[in-house]
Amino acid sequence: MTIALVMGVSGCGKTTVAAGVAQRLGWPLLEGDAFHPPSNVAKMASGTPLTDADRWPWLRAIAAAAAEVPSAVIACSALKRAYRDVLKAGRDDVVIVYLRGSRELIGARLAARKGHFMPPGLLDSQFVTLEEPGADEKPLTIPINDAPGKLIDAVVAGLRGRTA
Repeated sequence: MTIALVMGVSGCGKTTVAAGVAQRLGWPLLEGDAFHPPSNVAKMASGTPLTDADRWPWLRAIAAAAAEVPSAVIACSALKRAYRDVLKAGRDDVVIVYLRGSRELIGARLAARKGHFMPPGLLDSQFVTLEEPGADEKPLTIPINDAPGKLIDAVVAGLRGRTA
């Protein structure tokens, strides 16, 4: 089976794309934000970036949930290779789906977003932290310039191509 790890900076469309892929494939969605403890949410809401010490328990909780199912779609920033390694938890069936976009496009999306705990002011720290997946990670890189439906189509096609 397969785990699709939909990753990227805040505002790139992880939740929207991951939810659409999960629905299309009939797989459970593991939304990374739902695994944050209240202290992480409060920290980000105050405009303070998380540290690695904040992230490790959160990442391990997501990985533990993924270990309970044969297939799933994970929506998680997974900005560093080390974070992705925790989420893969030694599985060789994890496909990294990297939603890639420019600082300008994602900044505009964050400025228009309402009701999310992650303030636009943390976007620069996300790009500083971001380690784009390397070729050895075999990512499915999806430019985010299209409408969500087209992004979902591209991810589903890419996943089917890898698991066929």
